Amino acid sequence: MTVHLHEEDLPEGLLADGPIAVDTETMGLQLGRDRLCVVQLSDGNGDEHLVRFAAGSRYDAPNLKAVLADPARLKLYHFARFDLASIYAYLGVMAAPAYCTKTASRLIRTYTDRHGLKDLIKEVLGQEISKQQQSSDWGAPELSDAQKDYAAADVRFLHALKEKLDLRLAREGRTALAQACFDFLPHRALLDLAGWAEQDIFAHV
Repeated sequence: MTVHLHEEDLPEGLLADGPIAVDTETMGLQLGRDRLCVVQLSDGNGDEHLVRFAAGSRYDAPNLKAVLADPARLKLYHFARFDLASIYAYLGVMAAPAYCTKTASRLIRTYTDRHGLKDLIKEVLGQEISKQQQSSDWGAPELSDAQKDYAAADVRFLHALKEKLDLRLAREGRTALAQACFDFLPHRALLDLAGWAEQDIFAHV
């Protein structure tokens, strides 16, 4: 496994065909305030690619945008709702179709309320990842090795997670329900960006 760091765009032709795992690192969790700093990608073949955007970036990343906007390529996320919104806000593309391991986990791991990536990977895959760098300065002029390793780990296991979660969704008869949720995620992201992040528009009151 090798972690590759790229500045401002993804070099052309690096990723194999098929689904890609995607994640983002931002300055915080407030959409519209906290800028997009890093986009991580993996095609599941062992390497991870990090695209870093500097302060003041124009986010002019045609190669990355082409990959993310490709309607024929499935994107795997953990908490796709946030990543889709952040990518759309800064890169101007809707990075769909989407598959969200957190959504899948909530649909089938109803025996727990621990749906974070670390807990999910530990139970489903028997692997340990560190979340120590989760709250760090992703806008720094240079990323530390620890930050790069953390960012890469967030996409390293998503292909394997999807395979295992799909089996459980099928076993519990919830595959179609999960797909309906995944199909709605781009709209949920747009609602967040439009100001309905905290309000359930389907609620009675």
